[in-house]
Amino acid sequence: MDVYEAVDSRRAVRAFSDRPVPREVLERVLAGAARAPSSGNLQPWHLYVVSGEPLAELKRQATARALAGDPGDEREYPMYPADLAAPYRDRFAAAAAQRYAALGVERHDPDRPVKIAALNSGAFGAPVVLFCYLDRTVGPGQWTDAGMYLQTVMLLLRAEGLHSCPQVMWTMYHRTVGRLAGAADGLVLLCGVAVGFEQTGAPQLRTDRADMTETVTFVGS
Repeated sequence: MDVYEAVDSRRAVRAFSDRPVPREVLERVLAGAARAPSSGNLQPWHLYVVSGEPLAELKRQATARALAGDPGDEREYPMYPADLAAPYRDRFAAAAAQRYAALGVERHDPDRPVKIAALNSGAFGAPVVLFCYLDRTVGPGQWTDAGMYLQTVMLLLRAEGLHSCPQVMWTMYHRTVGRLAGAADGLVLLCGVAVGFEQTGAPQLRTDRADMTETVTFVGS
C-alpha cells in the first residue's frame, strides 16, 4: 500500500468483525514499527498484545464497570485540558457529534455517557487490543516517541488490510487493564489500540480535518 494511501485510509474504526487477526501479521507489524523515530533511541514503549479469553474477560469487567456508572480509577494524566479553548473545543464537539451519531447514540440521550463507555469498553468488537505503556520515570519527549510509534503501528496495520482505533478510554480502567494484561510495576498506561478487520456494512465515518491554512505556516520560500 502506498504511504499516502495508508495515511488517507487510516481512521478510527468503531465496528470490528470477529475475524481473527493472525499472530504472524501482528508480529510483522510490530517488528516493522520498531523502526519508528525515538529520541536518543530510548524506544520507551512497552506494548501488551491482548486477545482471546484474557481480552474477553477484560471486556466483561470493564463493561460491567461502565454499565454500573463507575467513574473509573484515579486519573494518571488528563485526557484533555480542563479549560479547552477554541478552536480545539469546537473541533472536539463537532467530531464527537459526528462520531456518536454514526454509532446510533443521540447527543441529548440522558444515557449517552454510559452507552458510550460500554461501546468503548467492548473495544467495538475488536479481537485484539494493544496496550501501550511507558515507564513512569520518562518525560514528555518519550511520550512523543510513543505517539510516533503508535502512528507507525496503525499505518502498518493498514498495509496489512487491518484497521484500528486508539482508545485513551482504557486509562479510566487502568487498574483492571494492568491486572489482566500483567503489566509490570512502574508503568503508566498511555492508551489502548483496538485492532481488527472492519465489520462489513458498518457506517464509515471520517471526521473533518481543519484546513491546512489553520495549522501550517510556511516561513521562507
